[in-house]
Amino acid sequence: MGKQLIELTVDGMDCAHCAASISRYLERKGLDDVYVNFQTREVRYSRSPGNLDEETVKAGIRKLGYIVVEPEQKPPFWSLTRKMGTSAFFTLPLLIQHVVMSFGWSLGALDDPWVQLFVCLPVYTIGVLHFGVSAWKSLRSGVPNMDVLIFIGSTAAFAYSLIGTITHIPAYIFYETTATIITLVLVGNWLEKRAVDQTTHAIKALADLQVERARRVMPTGTIMDIRREEIQLGFHLQVNEGDKVPADGRIISGQGHVDESMITGESQPVFREKGESVIGTSIVVSGNFQIVVERLGRDSVLGKMIELVKTAQQDKPAIQRLADQISNVFVPVVLAISLLTFGISWLWVGIPSQQAAMHAIAVLVISCPCAMGLATPTAVMVGVGRLARRGVLIRGGQTVESLAKIKTFVFDKTGTLTTGKLQLDRITYQTPNHKRVHALIHAQEMHSTHPIAKSLVREMSSRPMPADLPEHKLGEQKGKGMTGTAALGNTFKLETAPTAGKDNPSADLWLTENDTPLAYLTLSDQIRPQAKAMVDKLKNHRTQVIILSGDRAQKTQQVAHEVGVDTYYMEQLPEEKLDRIRSLTQLHPTAMVGDGINDAPALAKATLGISLTSASEVALQSAKVVLLNADLSKLPEALAIARATVLTIKQNLFWAFAYNIVAIPIAALGFLNPMWGALFMAFSDVIVIGNSIRLRHKKIIV
Repeated sequence: MGKQLIELTVDGMDCAHCAASISRYLERKGLDDVYVNFQTREVRYSRSPGNLDEETVKAGIRKLGYIVVEPEQKPPFWSLTRKMGTSAFFTLPLLIQHVVMSFGWSLGALDDPWVQLFVCLPVYTIGVLHFGVSAWKSLRSGVPNMDVLIFIGSTAAFAYSLIGTITHIPAYIFYETTATIITLVLVGNWLEKRAVDQTTHAIKALADLQVERARRVMPTGTIMDIRREEIQLGFHLQVNEGDKVPADGRIISGQGHVDESMITGESQPVFREKGESVIGTSIVVSGNFQIVVERLGRDSVLGKMIELVKTAQQDKPAIQRLADQISNVFVPVVLAISLLTFGISWLWVGIPSQQAAMHAIAVLVISCPCAMGLATPTAVMVGVGRLARRGVLIRGGQTVESLAKIKTFVFDKTGTLTTGKLQLDRITYQTPNHKRVHALIHAQEMHSTHPIAKSLVREMSSRPMPADLPEHKLGEQKGKGMTGTAALGNTFKLETAPTAGKDNPSADLWLTENDTPLAYLTLSDQIRPQAKAMVDKLKNHRTQVIILSGDRAQKTQQVAHEVGVDTYYMEQLPEEKLDRIRSLTQLHPTAMVGDGINDAPALAKATLGISLTSASEVALQSAKVVLLNADLSKLPEALAIARATVLTIKQNLFWAFAYNIVAIPIAALGFLNPMWGALFMAFSDVIVIGNSIRLRHKKIIV
């Protein structure tokens, strides 16, 4: 019995610190593949036989102070909105009394400290239940959070006021401070929660694209209406004009124009016919067809997009590490500063104890460690979501940072800058048995994943071939071609090496039997329409563009000239590509853009591997950036969005650090009332998140 994947929905996580406490707990319990996302409220882990059962894990998460949401569970009555509304209702009279009193006026009963205590008590009770419980559980987990500061600050103000009420010392009474701190922080939490929800807009938008129902074609030919959850691999589905394609699949009959803009960002419908793949959730603009379902759930294009956006903030950029280190010690440091503020103000400076307490409380309530924890994940979530909507899949926040730093883009030629749909222009036969030549080419190439091989198999399938060709033992020499040995011992080669066609210099390939030429093949390939504009835009972004190809010198030079690339390397074997990428990466951050199995090592070796969805599976797995629909025009846009995302992260972190560096000394010196401190702290997180949300609609020059 293998590992079991468990997924939970957990409420009460406000920032990365909350997620970290749950992650740490699950990892300490020996659970694997732990993933916690405070923005999507998702907790996921794998358990092996013998690990903690699910109920024990849920109980442990609840003990940390979080709410595990059960299926069909009703929302709790005491929601954040109700807590905030109730607190505001009782806080308002206390604030009005405080303002009126400062002008020398009176509000009768509200001037009585015992009445103020009665009015403040519901607010303080909410504060204890909301902040106090969370603070205590965070201390128990070893990851003190912001609620520790809020609870200590509000409790200190309440305790001083209570002492003043009992001892009849009016100078000690500031119930309005207690209530205002709690209410303003609740307002900040409420605004923060709404703002964080906005950062997951991309996930919700993608999830909304899913098809609810589909038409299944039964083996008898009957068409049955089924729910999305009932679709299985191998099902045949009917898709008509105006329908959304229910799942990723391959067309087995029919044809049509398909709008894939919601997935790939491609504005124009694309024509799809029998044998071609279609993406789930794309819309059939005209025509109709049947598909066989090939991918579902997380394996589908839409599923991978949602998963990448969800998990993007887990892979932290390097610029977040300093913020994390500071955040880990932030609460204890602020507590120490608060105690020093009280001690120095009262014992050394000689100001009254109640005023010294106000300074210390102001230090507690103005401090905001959450802003540092929110700076990166919110920006990354929005940036990766925007990239996903434009048809660019990014594997994690660190990849966003790597892409933003790229100075050199290296492109493979065949299948990347060109379409890879090679056309056979001419076969120059060196033997009268043309059918045998066709069969040998087909047999040699049918097991290769190289774009040239796929094109030749397609072409040879339409030409006459003998039915009695002996079996061959095949082998592939990466970057050179295919070899085969027949039962009689004859060795056949279809070479793409630089020596190909030595008796016919214009040929691209040659087919030999025991080194005797049987045919010369001349191929043609089309440059992708967007390649030239893409290269120009990358140059405008001050990056160097290089072509690294295994193709012959003449063809590589021709493509380089047409797309405007000055530096190119041709006739490169896979190991030579790898060496070249290694050298370039040592000079500058380098991205390798490729699509073939021969590019996989170079994609993995580069600072960043970029692949196309038309690429081989190995190339896709080696890449950290995937361009959907093989659209190269998205690459400059991806670079611009990545740079804008990193800039947003830097702005967020600057604000988070600057705010705390400036605000804490101001509060410690007594220039800030605790109520104003609570107000500023409540909105500091919202400013960081708001700046991240701005990235979603920000105009970015490509």
